[in-house]
Amino acid sequence: MSNTVMANNFKTLLALGQQYEHGEGIPKDYAKALEYYCLAAQGGSADGLYALGWMYANGRGVTRDDKIAAALLTRAASKEHPGAQKMLTYLPPPVKKSNTALSGCVASSSASINYVDKQQDAYSAGQQPVISLVYKLAPEYQVDPDLVLAIISVESAFNSRAVSSKNAQGLMQLIPETAQRFQVKDSFDPEENIKGGLAYLRWLLAYFKGNVAWVAAAYNAGEGAVEKYRGIPPYPETVNYVDKILQRYQKAVHPYQPEIINRSSFIFTSAEQRN
Repeated sequence: MSNTVMANNFKTLLALGQQYEHGEGIPKDYAKALEYYCLAAQGGSADGLYALGWMYANGRGVTRDDKIAAALLTRAASKEHPGAQKMLTYLPPPVKKSNTALSGCVASSSASINYVDKQQDAYSAGQQPVISLVYKLAPEYQVDPDLVLAIISVESAFNSRAVSSKNAQGLMQLIPETAQRFQVKDSFDPEENIKGGLAYLRWLLAYFKGNVAWVAAAYNAGEGAVEKYRGIPPYPETVNYVDKILQRYQKAVHPYQPEIINRSSFIFTSAEQRN
């Protein structure tokens, strides 16, 4: 895994953690914020360690514990994190061999989990270039790369040349109208296709306020169909599609960006337009 891909992955995890911590577009959920910060910290992110240390120092979602905070911030400071170095001046020095006092997510380097590798183990070696591309591009759109990979696996099975009977094309199976809507000129170009799919997912997440099931349903059947039924449309194909996505991406809510929404954007009204 390249340093660039890893850095982009950290950026995504930290952005998700911040959205949950501060309630940006979704209700505050400190437990989920801690989860995302832990994942970043496990991979060695100084910002992830700092965010965890800050939460322990301030009792944000956890019982305040200056010793754990100091241990986490010391790790971040060892990576030359300026905020951690400054914050340590206000805390007691960490206890030696304090690993046992740390929360389970970063208890020891040997027990830590490389988030990227863990997720990618579910895919074959031949799919790694697409996975790396998703991790590179997703942070710009603030979309969880695992949601994108779930959609790609169901839509095209990672085949960049895939074409459906309704002319949905490429990795994320963009129909020509969607490609035009999000300025994709070549749906068979992996990077262009993923960018178009990411832009569409970002829009859907904002439109349906982070409801992953509704977003998946809309990706399959169109926004209009989801609005018509005020939920997942009772189309067997769409119900099956949503089930497949949720089996691969087991989160019910995703952070979203309310400012993305423009109600004047046209809405697909028929499941037949995509599939």
